[in-house]
Amino acid sequence: MSSVNDALEDARLTYEQHMRTCRQCHADAAHCAVAKHLLRLYNNARRDHMRSGGRPGQS
Repeated sequence: MSSVNDALEDARLTYEQHMRTCRQCHADAAHCAVAKHLLRLYNNARRDHMRSGGRPGQS
């Protein structure tokens, strides 16, 4: 189960770091293609976390 938690935490950190540092995401009102992809990965990791018995907000 820790690998699911690790995947969730890694996906969240990667997405948040991208959103802080991406020039395109800051310049435009819409997220860039990379941000959309990272958000999709984060959502998938969160879904896997929920399926493995995790609770919302618990990493």
